[in-house]
Amino acid sequence: MARRLAIAAIAALALTGCSAAPQAEQPPSSPASEPIRVAMLLAGSSDDGGFMESGYRGLQRAELDLGVKISHIEGVKPEQKQLEKALRDLGETGVDMIIAHGGQNSAAAEVVSAEYPQIQFVVTQSGVKGSNLSSYEVLQEESAWLAGAAAGLLTESDVVGHMSGIRPVPGLKGRAAFVDGVKHTNPGAKVLTNFSGDQDDVALAKKIALAEIEAGADNIFTMLNAGRPGVAEAMKETGKARQFGNVRDFTQDDPEIFVGSAVADSGAAAFSAIEDFVQGDYKPEQSIQIGLENPDAVKLTLAPDVPENVKNEVEKLSKQIIEDKIEVKTEYNGPEFEVS
Repeated sequence: MARRLAIAAIAALALTGCSAAPQAEQPPSSPASEPIRVAMLLAGSSDDGGFMESGYRGLQRAELDLGVKISHIEGVKPEQKQLEKALRDLGETGVDMIIAHGGQNSAAAEVVSAEYPQIQFVVTQSGVKGSNLSSYEVLQEESAWLAGAAAGLLTESDVVGHMSGIRPVPGLKGRAAFVDGVKHTNPGAKVLTNFSGDQDDVALAKKIALAEIEAGADNIFTMLNAGRPGVAEAMKETGKARQFGNVRDFTQDDPEIFVGSAVADSGAAAFSAIEDFVQGDYKPEQSIQIGLENPDAVKLTLAPDVPENVKNEVEKLSKQIIEDKIEVKTEYNGPEFEVS
């Protein structure tokens, strides 16, 4: 696997609304040949405030910075048959590259890429490869590990929480890394971890957050998309606990609720794949990784009120991960926190 050493930041961009059909946006005019056409599949909403939005911003940036012509399908349920259908719909449009955003697309992309050998396929947050298929991954487990380390230092109850929805491999790695980070700085702390089955259900997220808070969690790491506000509601109602976000810097939104954020800008993976393709550097059968050595894409941010000694320790630990002095564990075999 190749590890990407430099990548530009994904700029904040305005988003369009949802649609269940391919949506074409007009790129800047090209003075030379016909522009490269790139399509993206989102198994969610482009304005979910999290993972899917990050990927879509990467696509938009490619349109603005690289002059590609873009289209996308969103709102597809993360079920293989539906993902395959959406990928085939995009394949029939005759684009040059299709980006399936998120590891939940891995199996579908392996099937459909073989049906369209003339199109290059990329899955973000995955490790799948094929004759016309590559993966580009931001190592969210590295920032998740730092979030766990910070949670272990900050907890007063010695109980912290983790919440996610579905179980793609990157999400499982992120959970394992978070738990490992907690154990590194606070071996005696207890971690409550839950996968609810839904990334976007606000009411369900609130219910689980309330249960984890009731069980003593005072810091909760949320790997959610549109469901994330439910956790904030639970925290505001109880006046207890704070949240570590992921994907982007949520401390900029509400530093009273978000004590930190495990930034893993998945849009950087999408943009990097398109940039390589435009510049002639793209190769199939590769797995490209982007980690903490690229702080524009992967890092842990902390709220202003976090003590300096914690910030300094996190910075030190980040350098140790980059230097391979700390191994980030990506497998978890512990108990699950069940909510009836």
